[in-house]
Amino acid sequence: MDVQLKRGLLDVCVLTAIKNEDSYGYKIIKDLKPYVELSESTLYTILKRLETGSMLTVRSVEHDGRLRKYYRITAMGLKRIEEFKEEWEKVLAIYQFVIKGDKEND
Repeated sequence: MDVQLKRGLLDVCVLTAIKNEDSYGYKIIKDLKPYVELSESTLYTILKRLETGSMLTVRSVEHDGRLRKYYRITAMGLKRIEEFKEEWEKVLAIYQFVIKGDKEND
């Protein structure tokens, strides 16, 4: 899969995982596991990129004597999810075209 396409998909997956409630790294990985496997290092790179892009905010909370970072989606992050949905319709149309071409050649 193209690196840029994969990066965009993973960004939207992470944003969607925190769309309805603030979350932290381990829980995000657990929530995404049925759909996509992410390593901690990949996740934290994505979270940093999304924070830098103002798509999420971060706050630290003490939990069991340690600081845990909680991530919250911003209006810009919600907008990115909606843009992805619109873009995905175009990707699906291209996919249907490719599949149709395969069926015609069989």
